[in-house]
Amino acid sequence: MHQPVISGTGVFTPDEVITNDELVVAFNAYADKFNAEHAEAIAAGEVAAKPQSSSAFIFAASGIEQRHVMNKSGILDPDRMYPELRQRRDDEPGIMAEMALEACNKALAQAGKTAADVDAVIVAASNMERAYPAIAIEVQDLMGIEGFGFDLNVACSSATFGIQAASDMVRSGSAKAILVVNPEITSGHLEWRDRDCHFIFGDVCTATLIERKEDVTVPHFEVLSTKCLTQFSNNIRNNYGFLRRNRPDGVADRRDMQFMQNGRKVFKEVLPIVSKHILGHLAEAGHSADELKRLWLHQANKAMNDFIGKKVLGRTPEAGEQPNILQDYANTSSAGSIIAFSQYSEDITEGELGLICSFGAGYSVGSVLLRKA
Repeated sequence: MHQPVISGTGVFTPDEVITNDELVVAFNAYADKFNAEHAEAIAAGEVAAKPQSSSAFIFAASGIEQRHVMNKSGILDPDRMYPELRQRRDDEPGIMAEMALEACNKALAQAGKTAADVDAVIVAASNMERAYPAIAIEVQDLMGIEGFGFDLNVACSSATFGIQAASDMVRSGSAKAILVVNPEITSGHLEWRDRDCHFIFGDVCTATLIERKEDVTVPHFEVLSTKCLTQFSNNIRNNYGFLRRNRPDGVADRRDMQFMQNGRKVFKEVLPIVSKHILGHLAEAGHSADELKRLWLHQANKAMNDFIGKKVLGRTPEAGEQPNILQDYANTSSAGSIIAFSQYSEDITEGELGLICSFGAGYSVGSVLLRKA
């Protein structure tokens, strides 16, 4: 049996940024146009008027100040309100694979490794740009990696579930080194015309290198244990898939073909599950919450993370114990906790413990207990 470790991480961040103020201007223009076009039906009570959004509302609801996106102009067009991403030809790299290359190369550079040292690629994300061939196999090919690849989808928990799968394979000896990649184009499955959720998501790609401890030559984190949990719920849902039917303009006819959630139920039901999961994981591993130097939580909502941190630690987390990147990236689905880990882990010293945890649709929860070596 081998000891799996995280030896490198990488983050690809799109150049284009949408601030809350910019998003609100576009959304309110769309809402005004909708209300004008449906004025009679609204007056008759047949159609609900679209309410206005505001930057204050967005920040209070989420803690988000901006988000990076792959295409800004399409999202901010009141007549469109979704990204305009060019359909790639079959002989071109897919957009998710293209995003993955920078993140993977950064992770390899940090680990002091090359593609020749990697045996496998797991692309773990909440939505894939196609059903097949697997995005992971395309990334593997573009990177020049000999071995295998496969895709994995557990929504916002995809990264931690991918790390568990990779760690198990490294531990058993079926692979020496695996890249877990999380290309999240969440702007593509967000309904930007819905005030309750139009501000939530952003785009990004993260990569994590999992390898055997005996092969590592740089500072690293030992993967002490992992724990995954799923419990079915419809409170976060996206029915988009190959059975969908689109209007001629490419927009799904059904509202539930895009991201949907019952926010109040999610808040009420998910937080106890996550807190219990983390505390149970620590207990099973022979550790307690007061041993944790840091919690790298899924970046969905600041209030949710504050609640979980307080529940797990038994007190309000001190500055730095539970870092947030929401204000800069928004919710990036599975990649959020890995961005937090990548940006806030260098100060961890030898022997200190930290825990990565992600949670979301499913419901799903994944946690990774780490020790700096």
